Amino acid sequence: MASNVSLKGKEKAGKGSKSSEERSAKCVKEWSTWAMKKAKVITHYGFIPLIVIIGMNSEPKPQLYQLLSPV
Repeated sequence: MASNVSLKGKEKAGKGSKSSEERSAKCVKEWSTWAMKKAKVITHYGFIPLIVIIGMNSEPKPQLYQLLSPV
C-alpha cells in the first residue's frame, strides 16, 4: 500500500508541473507580442512627424507650410 501512495504522488507532480523551458518560451512569446504591438503604434503615429522633421533639417530649409502643402 505504501508503494501505491508514492506512485500517485509522482503522477500528480509530473502532470501539473511545467518545466522552466516551457515557462520561458511562453514569456518570450508574450514579450515579443507586446513589443510588436508597441512598435506598430509607434511607427503608425511617428512616421509623418519623422518625415516633417527630416524635411525641415534639409537644405534648402523649407517653411512648415511648404512641407505640408501638396504643390
